[in-house]
Parts: sequence; structure tokens; C-alpha cells
Amino acid sequence: MVRKDALMAERYNAKESEPHWQAVWAERDLFRTRNDDPRPTYYVLEMFPYPSGRIHMGHVRNYAMGDVVARYKRAKGFNVLHPMGWDAFGLPAENAAMERKVNPREWTYANIATMRTQLQSMGLSLDWSREIATCDPSYYKHQQRMFLDFLKAGLVTRRTAKVNWDPVDHTVLANEQVIDGRGWRSGALVEQRELTQWFFRITDYAQDLNDRLDTLERWPEKVRLMQKNWIGRSEGLELRFALDAPPAGVPEEVKVYTTRPDTLFGAKFLAVAADHPLAAAVAATSPALQDFIAACHRMGTAQEAIDTAEKLGFDTGLRVRHPFDPAWTLPVYVANFVLMEYGTGAVFGCPAHDQRDLDFANKYGLGNTPVVCPPGQDPASFVITDTAYDGDGRMINSRFLDGMTTQQAFAAVADRLEAEILGDAPVAQRRVQFRLRDWGVSRQRYWGCPIPVIHCESCGVVPVPVEDLPVTLPEEVSFDQPGNPLERDLAWRRVPCPSCGADALRETDTMDTFVDSSWYFARFTAPWLTDEPTDPATADRWLPVDQYIGGIEHAILHLLYSRFFARAMRKVGWGGADEPFAGLFTQGMVVHETYKDAAGAWVQPAEVRIVAADGGRQAFHVKTDAPVAIGPIEKMSKSKRNVVDPDDIIASYGADTARWFMLSDSPPERDVIWTEDGVQGASRFVQRVWRIVNEITERSDSGGSPADDLAVRKAAHKALAAVEEDIERLRFNRCVAHIYELANSLQDGLGRAGPPALAEAAGILVQLLAPMMPHLAEACWAVLARPGLVAEAAWPQVERDLLVEDSVTLPVQINGKKRADVTVPREADVAAVEAAVLALEAVQRALDGKAPRKVIVVPQRIVNVVA
Repeated sequence: MVRKDALMAERYNAKESEPHWQAVWAERDLFRTRNDDPRPTYYVLEMFPYPSGRIHMGHVRNYAMGDVVARYKRAKGFNVLHPMGWDAFGLPAENAAMERKVNPREWTYANIATMRTQLQSMGLSLDWSREIATCDPSYYKHQQRMFLDFLKAGLVTRRTAKVNWDPVDHTVLANEQVIDGRGWRSGALVEQRELTQWFFRITDYAQDLNDRLDTLERWPEKVRLMQKNWIGRSEGLELRFALDAPPAGVPEEVKVYTTRPDTLFGAKFLAVAADHPLAAAVAATSPALQDFIAACHRMGTAQEAIDTAEKLGFDTGLRVRHPFDPAWTLPVYVANFVLMEYGTGAVFGCPAHDQRDLDFANKYGLGNTPVVCPPGQDPASFVITDTAYDGDGRMINSRFLDGMTTQQAFAAVADRLEAEILGDAPVAQRRVQFRLRDWGVSRQRYWGCPIPVIHCESCGVVPVPVEDLPVTLPEEVSFDQPGNPLERDLAWRRVPCPSCGADALRETDTMDTFVDSSWYFARFTAPWLTDEPTDPATADRWLPVDQYIGGIEHAILHLLYSRFFARAMRKVGWGGADEPFAGLFTQGMVVHETYKDAAGAWVQPAEVRIVAADGGRQAFHVKTDAPVAIGPIEKMSKSKRNVVDPDDIIASYGADTARWFMLSDSPPERDVIWTEDGVQGASRFVQRVWRIVNEITERSDSGGSPADDLAVRKAAHKALAAVEEDIERLRFNRCVAHIYELANSLQDGLGRAGPPALAEAAGILVQLLAPMMPHLAEACWAVLARPGLVAEAAWPQVERDLLVEDSVTLPVQINGKKRADVTVPREADVAAVEAAVLALEAVQRALDGKAPRKVIVVPQRIVNVVA
């Protein structure tokens, strides 16, 4: 323990206190979770970080929130699992290796060591004994085991697929890495290539992944909506358009999937993808179309890029017959906004009721015919010019559909075309389709989890035997040439076939890093296992994660892939839960002003001095005193140099101050604006709490009236109840507000309330602070001479009787408008309330000496006076 004189210091010294209490917690192994603990479980997890070098203020906010929940739940009697690990594979390490001439392993583990130290300085109540790094063979060994299990269960497939290919870096690029048709790092024009790829069959679970979103009541609605949109379930019609006099070598029909068959009479064209068989057939004799298809391929495959690009098409000269009128033909285009991967790779264009189709039709002069009239519009005058109407309404210009609703028209079109025959099959059939595609997990890079298969000329693809796992990456690696160095490492590649013993080659693709983060939450439940990914019984006990916390940027892919993995793991016997995360919270970003000098160069906040001037603010460089322009508030980023280093803040103010500011500034789902004034305010509150607690312990008199004692006790228990409720709802900024109110009440009561009431209230204050500012709370707990550590103390019990107010304030309405408030004893009868209301100056003024026509008292709610 620290000395008594140190405890009673006039100012709280975070630099001494925080390392001390962290050492005490570590010595007592306070946050180690034991799986055999009989108490009810609670699993809180923040999305684990990529070890990029140093933590940033976003990490501070994210992990402070999770730590509040973990510490609170421990105090409430739960066996809490709160682990930490590292999402450590990926391209940034390879890029760093190329730039710094180091091995990705060295760069990654050095960063992990730095960031671990930084996180520990925050005083997080993490179980470091369960720490994992996804780049460690002890972790990815089990990932390889599950890959083989999935392969055996039919959840893995291998096939050719279109990919974005960087011809300079010799690697596949994700859609997000294609910028304006060029590779994000090399700047080379991206090509689309057919490569043999490994896929997880996530589409097997598309319906379940969609339907179960409705059960995730503790997820943000916007995240559930984003997932639903990505899964993209739709009910539509697959219909066949017959080509009108197709030339030799060209298909005789084109299949189209549409969710709007009701708009068929508004069709103006048919568009197919650049990779559609019809496009290939026409391109065989058309160099111009070949050039157009090549230009489409350079766009990449990102849906966002396609949606925002100019809609371009190539008229093939072919025409298709309308399903309801063989004499009505539509032109066939190859279009850059149609992808082969979605639907059938072909669409019919109804310009009046789809903005993309309208833009295309306007560009090529194809016209439009409105076939759905909005409610309240006159069909005779309804026209479409530059804005499509995509809502519901009544059918017009649609022959036998006229007058129907869009829903009725959908059914009528489907019924009729399903009954008509084209060739030897119905013209159309109803179909449910998903936008979701199978998850391609192949990556042509070194720093990733090796895919555990071997290619044998005789046996084909052969799984690596389980007893030979892990397939580890070679220690020595060279990045002096573009492409995947594993392909050039013949000593590593060449192995005997496990099946026939002949010479064979390892798979050189490694897994998408999203795989690494799709099951780590399950590994945390028993990370010491050497032969199995999980202990199913233990995983079943801990999962799903009770509270998951992380950024909205992971709202789609990471969460969707984790949901798939949970299902796949259960299928192959590794336990857990169908839904991995029962509760999800997505916190806002940390943002800061930006600054530029006269030359337009970004300036760091630490290099800027702000002064008040003429009712505003001016900025100057701290070294040169030159003026600095204050720019907009933006997300903290290295590129704009508006980053605040957590180490600097902790060194200057302490970790508790940083945590408190991050929790107090705004609702946690919103962005928090980092300001020096805000941090200083948090620091002042730390000192204020320290003074209050010390002053309470120095009180030696036995004074204090019963009324003053009761007021202090009521304030404490009111704050306790409010903080409990708001922590449960993750409303941390409101918790902070309640604690401020309690501190004010304690300060006010110092000169009036007696020591017992003050001591009780101070203990409650310290316990409310403990999840948020744990070091300060421990120091205050020691000053109050409470037994043990506050981190081990049970959460205080609310005395509900103290929450009942002796009086109640009621709004008073006069002739239906609120004019005043009246405060009366809670148990006052109707006559007493009426008398108090009639005595109000506002009521007397309104009555002007006359008796009221009526006074209506709704007990403990409102009073209405009819003058």
C-alpha cells in the first residue's frame, strides 16, 4: 500500500498513482477469468486492433467503453470475460516490409509490444493471460483445422471467378483497393482476370442470416438494415426474352431477373453484362465491342464505383421480343452497370421507374413510358423527365394491368407468364434471390494464414493431414520482386502428396484476413488448447458475446462473416452460438480540428497555440509564432496530422482523465470532438473529487441535521440508481452527468451533513467512478479506509425508499396552456393541491378576481384550471 501521507496529498498525482494501482491489480491477478467459476458469465469484447504501430484516441474510446461494462459487471457479481488480442495478418505488414526492408513478422510483433504497453497504461481490466495474435501459428493452426472441417462438410468450394488483378503488384485487389480503375498502391490500370479461387459457401445460410437479423434486438437498427441490404433478399421473376432473328453463334434467348415485373410495359431496352455469353458471342466479330468490354473490365467490380460511374452502353444491333407482344422488340446493349455476378447478368430497362435506367435511356435517346402513376397524380398529365419514380401506385399504359396496384400487377404478370411456354419451358417463374455472394477467401500474398491443401497431378487437391498442422509460413522471405513470394519459394512449396507420396506443390494462396477475425471471439473462451480450436462445452457456456463494441465501419463484412463462421463451427462440432454477438454497440469516431500553415502543409495539434481574439479564435505555430489556419473538424488521421497521441495525454493528465473525457463528451454512438478545454475540464474534475474525498475523511465533528443527512443520502442513491440504468444502456455520457450532480451535492453537504452520511455518499461516489476512472477510485477508496480494493468490491445496493421524493412538482395549465408549476407534498389530497394552485400568481392573474369554472387535478401528474 502507498503511504498515508501520499494518500492525503493535496493534489492527486496520476503519474504516481496509476502505475501503482496497475501493479497492484497485476500482482493480485485480479482480471484473470476462470472457466470453472460458478458465477453467471458475462462476456464483453471490443473489436481487437490491427497492430499498426501505436494506439490512437479511437482505441482509447473503444476500450474505455468496454472496460466500464466489464468492471461494472464484475461488481454486480458476474464472472466476466474481457480478453485482448491482435488482428495481425494483412497487407500493411507486407507494405512495411517492402518499405523498411524488414520481415513482416518482426514489424508486427514489435508493434504488438508497443501497443500492449500503451493499452496497459490505460488501466484496462483485461485478461492478458488469454492474449492471442492471429499471425501466431498457435492460432492459425486451428483456423487451418476448421478450413479442413468446412471443406469436408461441403462449406468450401474452389472455382474460377472474376477478380481485380494488379498487373504491376501481381496480386488480387479487393474492390475497395481499386480507385478510378487503378491499383491503390501501384497506380496500374486494373485488369479483370479469371482466377481459380477458394470460397466459403456463405450463401448456404443466406436465408437464415437474413431472417435472424430480426432477433438481434440489441443491435443498432442501422446495422441490421445495412446487413439486410448487403444480403439483399428479393422476391422477383426470372423471365426469358427470345431474340428476334439471332445470327449464328448467338444465344436464342436471354434470361432476366427482375423484382419489378409490374413495369414490363415500360421496358425500353435490354442490357447485359460485359461478361455475358451474348456479349462474348457478339464481340467475337466486333473489335469495337471488344474494346468496350475491355474498358468495362478496367472499372473493377466494386458496386459503388459502378453506381457512381457514367452509364455507358454498346448497341449490339440485336433485339429481343417483348414477352407479352412478339411484334414489340427492344434493343440489346452491353452496359457497364450490369454485373454478371448479380442475378442473371442481364436486366430489362424501365427508364420511367429506375434512375439508373433513366440516365442510360436519356443518354442514348431511348425515351421512357410511365407505367406507374403515383397516388394523387393525374395519369393523363404524369410525365418523367430527369427523375424516375420508383414508388408504388396504380398501373397506367400497361394494357391489361391498367388500374391495378403494383402488387396486383406483379402477381398478374407472374401468373400469366408462368402459364405461357417458350420452347419447352415456362416463359417465367417466381424466384427468391440474394445479392450475397460466396465469400472468396484466396489472397495472393505472404503475410496471411496458409490454405492447408496440396496440389498433386495424380490426386488433385489433397487436404493437409490434421496431424501435420500448422502449415507455417517460411521464416525467410524476399519482397524484391512483385507478387506473392510463396510462389517463388520452391523449398517451401515442394512436398510429397499425403495421398500417393508423389511430388506435389503446396497451395500458395493465403486466407483473407477477415477469416482471422471471424472466430477469435470463440478462441478466447479457451485459447490454451493445443489440439482443438475450441472446447465446445466451454464455448457454449460463454457464447454469444454479451456485449460487442466496435466501429460502424465493420457493420457489414466482419459481422456477416462472423455470423457465418458461428453457424459453420456449430455444423462441424466446435460449439458456440448461431449468433456470435447478442449485443452490439457501434461507437462514434474521435475527431479534431485540422490546421494548415501558410504553405498549405498540415500542422499537428501539439504544434498549435490557440488564442481568443475578437470574439473568435486564432491559431499560431508554437515554435515560429506564424499564423496557422484553423480548418474543419475531421476524423483523426495521420494524413491530415490532426492526431492526438494518447501517450502524450496520459503523460500530461493521466489515463483516467483521457477515459473520463472520452466517456463524457457526447453520446457514445456519436463522434466525439477532442478539445484541449475538454481534457482540462476532465482533469479539474479529477482534482475536485480528490479534494472532496479528502475533506470528508478529515471531518471529525458529529454534526449534521437529519434533514441534511437525508438530502446527501438521497442524492447518493439517486445517482446510484441512475448510473446503474445508464451503464446497462451504454449511455456513458449520462452516467458522467449523474456523477457530476452527486459531486455537487457532496460538496454542498460538506458543511452541513454529518460524517456517517457523507462517508456513505463518498463511498458510493467512488464506486460509481470505479468503472470509468479506476485508478482515482482506488486511491480514494484507500483514503476512505475501505477494506480491500474497489475493483473487488460488490456494487452498492440502492435503497429504493430514498428515491421517493417528499414533494412533487406538477405543471399547471390554464385554459389548456401551461402557465406555471406548483410544488406540493407528494401525499397532498386534491383539496390541498387545488388550494396551492389557486394561490399561484399566474392563476390569480388569469382569474382576475373571479372564481374558476373548474379545477381538474390529475394526482401527481397535472392540474388544469378552466377560467
